Amino acid sequence: MSFLSRLPRIAAIVALASLAQPVLAADISGAGATFPYPIYAKWADAYKKETGNGLNYQSIGSGAGIKQILAKTVTFGATDAPMTPKDLQKNGLVQFPMVMGGIVPVVNIEGIKPGELLLDGPTLAQIFLGKVTKWDDPAIKKLNPSLALPAANINVVRRSDGSGTTFNFTDYLSKVSPEWQKDIGANAAVEWPVGVGAKGNDGVAGNVGQTKNSIGYVEYAFAKQNKLTHTDMLNADGKRVAPTLKTFQAAAANADWVKNPGFYQILTNQPGAESWPITAATFILVYAQPADKAATADALKFFGWAFEKGDKMAEELDYIPMPDAVVKLIQASWAKDVKTN
Repeated sequence: MSFLSRLPRIAAIVALASLAQPVLAADISGAGATFPYPIYAKWADAYKKETGNGLNYQSIGSGAGIKQILAKTVTFGATDAPMTPKDLQKNGLVQFPMVMGGIVPVVNIEGIKPGELLLDGPTLAQIFLGKVTKWDDPAIKKLNPSLALPAANINVVRRSDGSGTTFNFTDYLSKVSPEWQKDIGANAAVEWPVGVGAKGNDGVAGNVGQTKNSIGYVEYAFAKQNKLTHTDMLNADGKRVAPTLKTFQAAAANADWVKNPGFYQILTNQPGAESWPITAATFILVYAQPADKAATADALKFFGWAFEKGDKMAEELDYIPMPDAVVKLIQASWAKDVKTN
């Protein structure tokens, strides 16, 4: 028998062999915010080891993540700028928070160690407005009378992409600076008066790390992972606070997750002597009527696992897990609002 005459038989054997192999589930697909990427990556690694199921998460920024979920190219979108109840309803989406964390100013100034430099909201706004341009400006020296600050230009680094981190950062600046609110406002992408743009929290962290006399803003895990120098801040109560899990928790304690549909919540400039002023939640978006019900069910299984087993991993990266009572509300919303069968 020639090789060609044996081909149909060979094809049949290959087909049968493939049927005998276990079918591996496709990775859960998601895209969006860079703010939670460190914890999503850590959860994904642990989840795959435990269940064999993977997560393919594109850390591309909140704006791009929203575009991808609206285009239905991923099973879930991730954003630090929560979608309003009106937009959720218009787009047929369900939204829920996963973790909370802190956004911190980071600097690269020779001789200045983490937590030594103190800034307040109005001065931070003036820096990003391009009105305070040197590190030895009187406004900065007044806050730091004992620090030897250089007479050097401040190199501003900010996000170039649509970003939930930017949304929360500019929301904070809008609350503490009438000038910022009037001229720039709060959004995931704004018309920056000054600065060099970088993509993602990782891009800003890398740029600040490489640029002398620079300042930027990143989620705290990126500051720690990149060994960047964070500043302390004066909060809404006029108290000096450092970025720590405790100060993020103090701000997050003010959240009222029941009040607003879609768990819409902004946590910047919260009251309290220990509250970190630029605290934020990060959110997941899924379709209420998903085209691929099985894929969405798999995604919700992953998030349910993260709520059940991921708190310690989150705290190790200085994220704040969602309180148990809020998790119950979230899971009740899945049962009520997301049709996966």
